Amino acid sequence: MISDVSRSKAKIDAVLIILVAAMSVFGIVAVTVASFTPGSNPDISFLNHVTESSYAMRQCLFVFIVAPLVVGVIMNIPYDLLRRRAELLYWAGVLLLVFVTVVNRATGVKAWLDVFDYTIQPSEFAKLSLILLLAKQFARESRPLSDLRSMLRFGLTVAIPCVVILAQGETGSMLVILFMVFIMMYFANCDKKLLISLIAVGALLILSLYGILKMTNSSDYRLARITGFLDPENYASSDAYQQEQSKMTIGSGGLTGIGMFVNGSMSQLNYVPADWTDFIFSTIGEAWGFVGCVGVLLMYLLILLRLLYLAWYTRDRFGRLIISGVLGMLLFHVLENIAMTLGLMPITGIPLPFLSYGGSNMVTNMGGIGLVLNAVRNRSLSDSVSTPQTYYNPYHRFNRRFKTRNG
Repeated sequence: MISDVSRSKAKIDAVLIILVAAMSVFGIVAVTVASFTPGSNPDISFLNHVTESSYAMRQCLFVFIVAPLVVGVIMNIPYDLLRRRAELLYWAGVLLLVFVTVVNRATGVKAWLDVFDYTIQPSEFAKLSLILLLAKQFARESRPLSDLRSMLRFGLTVAIPCVVILAQGETGSMLVILFMVFIMMYFANCDKKLLISLIAVGALLILSLYGILKMTNSSDYRLARITGFLDPENYASSDAYQQEQSKMTIGSGGLTGIGMFVNGSMSQLNYVPADWTDFIFSTIGEAWGFVGCVGVLLMYLLILLRLLYLAWYTRDRFGRLIISGVLGMLLFHVLENIAMTLGLMPITGIPLPFLSYGGSNMVTNMGGIGLVLNAVRNRSLSDSVSTPQTYYNPYHRFNRRFKTRNG
């Protein structure tokens, strides 16, 4: 029987690395299939399919070169340096957000910065810097947000990047941040009444914003997406088009899918526009069917459960909160992305971790994994507030209940 001390031993977690690497490699396959175009020869080798697709080639660059570099560098940054420089990284992220908002001359969403032949989305990197700063703030106290001063500091810390992101016209990243922060608050042992109150306030604000946009007959694209989601039949050829086509594409795969690189497939004929990005799950559903979709969900479940396991056995509060923040970030991405491709949630433009094409999101996800691995390498440490009296693990109350019920 493995003891808790053995499980909490500082080491590199090979299981998490293998799971993430396997998912990322499958992402290359999915992007290659999604970018299969009319006129391409379906009978050539898979390697030739990859070389014919610029998106697949770039995804290979992200997965085999950029991702290992990002994970390796972040994993080996001195642990105490991450804690001491959390404020600096946070403000650097905020300044980059402001810079993009000012420089970008687009009339709609201003969330991207063009660098050579690539686009960078700073809101992705802001998630990681916010995780570090909140982990540092929460780790100082056994019961965070218990006084007005800490609540004001917390509110400003979260509100500043969210306001700038909203000013860019990008709502998806803000929703990810709010969900991620909520998960971190739970793991930080914040008062449960406060958590419930924040959920109620957040729901009220979202409903109020929707009501205001609706009453003013706003042409905002976010309102159009919600309207298309609520009434897909009347907006099937406009605002709900991509979502409706995604549902049809997934359904066409049946139980085991139609296979890869099939001439006349909905993916090849671009029924779902740009399906190699946010709607990569629709391609997976068509090519590999229900079995493939379940396989992807199981892989995500294993990754998330592994993060939960690592958070459970990380003694250092700062490290445990970092892991919980990354867990919350990935969990919301997976739930929202898959739900929107199935028509269960409005479209938010949130990519699917490790599978969707895109450098910024890949770097952020791998950066998050690097932070987790860094924390795990130092998880046997005990910070100043993690004494036996104040050390908190959110699972302890479930363990106590289980032991009580089972004698």
